[in-house]
Amino acid sequence: MSKKVLVLSEVREGSLRNVSFEAIAAAKQIADGGEVVGVLLGDAVAGLTGPLFEYGADRVVTVEHPHLKQYTSDGYSQALLAVIEQEQPAGIVFGHTANGKDLSPKIASKLQAGLVSDVTAIEGAGDDVVFIRPIYSGKAFEKVKVKEGVVLASIRPNNITPLEKAEGKTGDVSAISVEITNLRTIIKEVVRKSSEGVDLSEAKVVVAGGRGVKSEEGFEPLKELADLLGGAVGASRGACDAEYCDYSLQIGQTGKVVTPDLYIAAGISGAIQHLAGMSNSKVIVAINKDPEANIFKVADYGIVGDLFEVIPLLIEEFKALKVNA
Repeated sequence: MSKKVLVLSEVREGSLRNVSFEAIAAAKQIADGGEVVGVLLGDAVAGLTGPLFEYGADRVVTVEHPHLKQYTSDGYSQALLAVIEQEQPAGIVFGHTANGKDLSPKIASKLQAGLVSDVTAIEGAGDDVVFIRPIYSGKAFEKVKVKEGVVLASIRPNNITPLEKAEGKTGDVSAISVEITNLRTIIKEVVRKSSEGVDLSEAKVVVAGGRGVKSEEGFEPLKELADLLGGAVGASRGACDAEYCDYSLQIGQTGKVVTPDLYIAAGISGAIQHLAGMSNSKVIVAINKDPEANIFKVADYGIVGDLFEVIPLLIEEFKALKVNA
């Protein structure tokens, strides 16, 4: 049976995150021919509705308020609950991002509904939809079916393919006025670390370094390779603990979970905590001097060698390929 499904679209620095389009694709499957409604919350987001329609939304609802300029749990939950009250959806899809992981359980609690978090794939459609999610740090997967109530799910970025973009598609946009009150937290300023390049959680290519990188300077070749491939740089917890790089680059059970098309692990031994954050990458290339390193057990391709010799060779070869392309 067809359903109405809301998608909480996520905005970062004035642009829609790619996970918003992936969430629309997931919502289409859950709706099974029903209506998919994009939800935009923020201070000035009315101008961002176009891409949502192009990637499959049937309608868009916006809520604009000065208190929604920066994400807060109180502000966003008040705004989203107002949209839910008006729309009465059968399902709601979030991105499994920092914001989504914070907001989705709160909304589930308010609605007294269950939440299927960190979904990596969806089978079936409508009433027969089944969510697939990793458990036990990615060592196993479970299939979950919601039998009653509102279907709430958060999807892991870079796992569900967005629908084909329909250039120029438009639709109905409605604005809801919500009074945001009783905020326990007010964010006056966000200070970001200066960074360039691709967002690590959404990167198609990730070049990650471990303790084998040996120093902060040792990450420079990795950054060069990542830039060359249009990717992002990551790190193991060991490299972060050794202060070779910032913790914002940490991948693993206590860091970020990434699922790129290509993951290059340089000087990473392959502790289970790190594997939990990257083992679902489509292709894994491991570079390590130790042929017995655990990382080789999950790698599709392994290179036994010194990363300081291998990485420059890779850079040289990729540069040559670009020149000859």
